[in-house]
Parts: sequence; C-alpha cells; structure tokens
Amino acid sequence: MDLHFGDSKPTDEERAAVDALLGPPESSWEGADRSDADLRWARGGREARDRRDLLLPGLHAINDRIGWISEGALGYLCRRLTVPPAEAYGVATFYAMFSVEPRPATVLHVCTDLACTAAGASALCAGVETGLGPGAHVERSPCLGLCERAPAALAIRAGDPVRTAVAAPATARTAVLAATSPDSAPEEPPAAMAVPQAGQDGLVLLKRIGVVDPSSLDDYRAHGGYTALRHAFGLGPAGVIREVTDSGLVGRGGAAFPTGRKWQATASQPDRPHYLVCNADESEPDTFKDRVLMEGDPYSLVEAMTIAAYAIGAHRGFVYLRGEYPRAARRLQHAVDQARARGFLGDDVLGQGFAFDVEIRRGAGAYICGEETALFNSIEGYRGEPRSKPPFPVEEGLFGKPTVENNVETLVNVLPILTMGAPAYAATGTERSTGPKLFCVSGSVARPGVYELPFGATLGELLQLAGVRENLRAVLLGGAAGGFVRPDELGIPLTFEGTREAGTTLGSGVVMAFDDTVPLPRLLLRIAQFFRDESCGQCVPCRVGTVRQEEALHRIVARTGADAAGDVALLREVGRAMRDASICGLGQTAWNAVESAIDRLGAYE
Repeated sequence: MDLHFGDSKPTDEERAAVDALLGPPESSWEGADRSDADLRWARGGREARDRRDLLLPGLHAINDRIGWISEGALGYLCRRLTVPPAEAYGVATFYAMFSVEPRPATVLHVCTDLACTAAGASALCAGVETGLGPGAHVERSPCLGLCERAPAALAIRAGDPVRTAVAAPATARTAVLAATSPDSAPEEPPAAMAVPQAGQDGLVLLKRIGVVDPSSLDDYRAHGGYTALRHAFGLGPAGVIREVTDSGLVGRGGAAFPTGRKWQATASQPDRPHYLVCNADESEPDTFKDRVLMEGDPYSLVEAMTIAAYAIGAHRGFVYLRGEYPRAARRLQHAVDQARARGFLGDDVLGQGFAFDVEIRRGAGAYICGEETALFNSIEGYRGEPRSKPPFPVEEGLFGKPTVENNVETLVNVLPILTMGAPAYAATGTERSTGPKLFCVSGSVARPGVYELPFGATLGELLQLAGVRENLRAVLLGGAAGGFVRPDELGIPLTFEGTREAGTTLGSGVVMAFDDTVPLPRLLLRIAQFFRDESCGQCVPCRVGTVRQEEALHRIVARTGADAAGDVALLREVGRAMRDASICGLGQTAWNAVESAIDRLGAYE
C-alpha cells in the first residue's frame, strides 16, 4: 500500500480528538514522536489496517470537536489507521454532515423536505438567516426525521463535548436560540408526543411508549421487558427461527423479505463469525417511526437484537444510527450501557453461556446508506456505495461474513412473536401481511405522528385517526420512493399485497397527506432534488438520470405546466432507464412518485 501524506499538521485539538477515540499512538509511524526503535522497524501497521472500520467514528470525532475536517486532521487520522488519505477524503466528502472546508463551529440544519416545506420551511430559512450572525452556518437540510413537528431545525455546536439542540416545530426565534444557546433551548417533548395513540389499550409495538421511563431498565422489565429473551433461551436458536418463520414476519423497511428465511440462511452458513446489523438509518423523507421507538422504548431494541443474534449465532451486533438523531443516540447508548452492566449483554447473557454485545455506529447524512450493502461499506470505513449482488449478505455481508440486516421496527416485532406465540401473532393482520404495522403520518392532518394498526386497515381509516382535512388533494404512500393516490382511493387496504394490487406501494409505512394549498409541481421538484442529491453516483443510470429528471421538472415548473408533453415523454424514458438499470433501489424508485403524480393525479394537465 502506497501512502502519500501531505505536509499539513494537525492542531493539538484535532490530535486530541483522534487520540480520544483510538488511544495514544504507539510509534512515529502512527504520528508519535520519533524514537530510535522506529528507525529499525515499523510497528502497528497490520493492527491499524484491521481498524479501518474506525474511520467513520474518527471523522465524527474530528467533526464533533472542531466543526470541520482539515487536511492535517485527516492526515493524522489516516496515519493512525494506515488508510490512504485520498481514500479517506473520498469517505469524508461522501457525507452531508461533514465538511472539509472551514466553517463556523455552530451549524444549524433547517429541514426543507416535504413535510417541512409544506409547513413553511422557506419562510423559516429566511428568518433564521436574518437573525443569525456570522458565528453560525445555516444549511438547508433533507428530512431530519421530525416530521410530526414540522418545520424542524437541528443545531450542532462543535466542542468537547459536542452539543446539540432541536427546535421543532421551529420558529425563527427558537431556531436561532437553538443555534446560539443550545444549553438554553427548550427541551424536546417526550417521545410519547409523537404517538397520538399513546397509552391506549391493544397496542403491541407502541404499548410502552409514554408508559415506561425510557432510561430505566427496571421499569422496562416491570412492563414485560426481557420476557421474550427468556422464552428464546427456552426455545433454542432453531426454535426461535421457527417461531419467526411461522409468524409470517417480513421486513418492515420496504422490501418485505421474510425475516425467518433471512435468519435461517445466515444461521446455516458455516463461515464464521456471523454478524447482526440493525439498520436505524431511516433517511426516507417523512419516516420517523424508528426514531420514536428508540427514543421511547430503547431497551426493546436491545432485547430484540439479543434474540436475533442468539438465533443466528452472532456475538457482535451493530446499530447503524442516523447522525441526525442525537436524542435517540443518547437514549440507545444509555440502554446498551445499562444492559451490559446488568448482565443482559456481555460475555454471559443472563447466565446462559451466550456472548453478545452491541456497538452503535453513527451515520453522517447519506440516504443511500439505508441500502444494506452501502451500510456495510460505511461501517467498514469505505464510501457508502451499494455492492453488486450476489453474493447476498447472508453469505458475504459485513466484513465479508454472513450477516443479518433488519431495521428497528422489524426487530421489535420479534418480541410479541415470542411472548404471544407465532399463531396468535399471525392471526393479526391478513394472511400474507401478518402482525401490526407502524405508519408515519404527516402533512395536512390534525394529529401527525406514528400510528399502529393491524395490517388490513384501510388508508381512509388511518387518515381518519389522524384527522385528515376536508380539502385533501393527494396522499403519498411509501415516501419519496413511493407513489401518490387520489382522495377517491382511500379504500386501499394497507397491506403489501393490497397496495401492490392498487398499483402503488406500502414502502416503510410513510403516509403524507396534501391539501389543495400545496403546489404539486414544486413538491415533485423537491422529490427530484432529493434523489439527485442522494444518488451516490456509482452507476450511470442513477447518476445521470436523477439530474435529467430534475432538469425536466425545472423546465415544467418554469412554464407553470404549459406545453409539458415533451418533457413528460423524456421523464418516462429516463424513469424506465433508471428503474431497469440502476444498481440499487434508490435509482430504481427515483421515478415512482413523479410517475404516479402524472398518471394518477394528472399533475401537468
């Protein structure tokens, strides 16, 4: 490996940030003072290369402490990990939350995505830029996952420690306060405020939110916590997989792959070790259910991951958590620490001779890292670009080993499966879509938030719970990668098969309602801008297609929809190319919402 380092040196603060993560350097080859021994042999190279996966945490450490990543800081981190600086630069510039150019220590991220735009994000941005001085930097951000409290802003002030503050729903005054005085900003409301059904009887996945103290392991256990794990130890790994398979549980992230089949395929692989990865990087615009679960019931995820790891024979698990979720990160880290201290994680879980531990890895603002193989690359310290399949993750996943990847909602469903039994769980919902489902409802409704309903409830029933307005114009199902439906289609059953038969998709459970005050052409343009920004650029159909899609929509908006036939024809051609030839789901679905708006809503007629 040929490593070329520049002449730039890290500051003491930058060096301290890296050393706090990696420990002090052991030799001058890693950046320590030169000694005579270092002139005779090189030490630590192999060990450093084995720690390549600490590149992303190292970048976070520098960015958190300083506010941006200088050439000297990047070079020092690369010396410590024996990573070529050119590769590390490619990683650092891949993520939206990092900067390799000088910027103020305080960055205020103002969401300008769908729900926040509909709630007045443009006026908020204008007010914030007027009210903030030169000591802060304002960034127009994609979705922050705070859609039930739109418009939203997230302030991050670099330092030791880094400080964060959320303003949602934000005004110019509260957003400026969050940026200038994060310690004085109003405290975020409890997670239960995002659950309009909180405390109601009959809830399964949301039953503890608003009822238990999310910081208390004892309170979690008093409300049924760790009952499922004890059942799992009684069943054995094969028995757990059988229960999950018989329950009919499928992935809740949008792909709807049978969970039991994925677990069985991984468990049967002779190659070791096996890994478990929880995908908590829900970056789909207007998706926030996993955030609410982690903030309101974090121990349930820790318990569910322990069960999954026991079933597949994994002894190490990772939670890949959105970088824009500071409160979820704190709550989940506290839950992991408490579980470890009390024997629910570690070398001998509950005295059963099973070893398992969880590590939290923060993302840094890249929607593409929600794709499982891009997520693996990100954890390993590479650019978060999807891999070609096969091989599939159950064969070669994280670090090239058999890996199960599930999102938060999927994993938390394992708890009721084991406590109530697979037959009882499967009796909820429909034959092909079993169990309860979480829906993220936002937009033109009176009570936005996370709702739990059994599969099979209709779209109209869900919107009635949320208090939909009378002047409803359209509903977006499945988020930016989903599709629009008309107000006369509210009888669509909310199941995977029901939405598919209706020519749309359920996706991860996003339901956005729009009334007739929302300008649909500009909404579609914002969706196109999102996919253009979030394309990793690895494959030509997506890299070029998302740009051409946005350009065509810009032309249509500029003409206010007049004479749009030529651009609509171009959009169809580009959309088909992206759908057929893109490597991953981002490019394959980037045209979905625009296509449905044209065909179902007559957007440009």
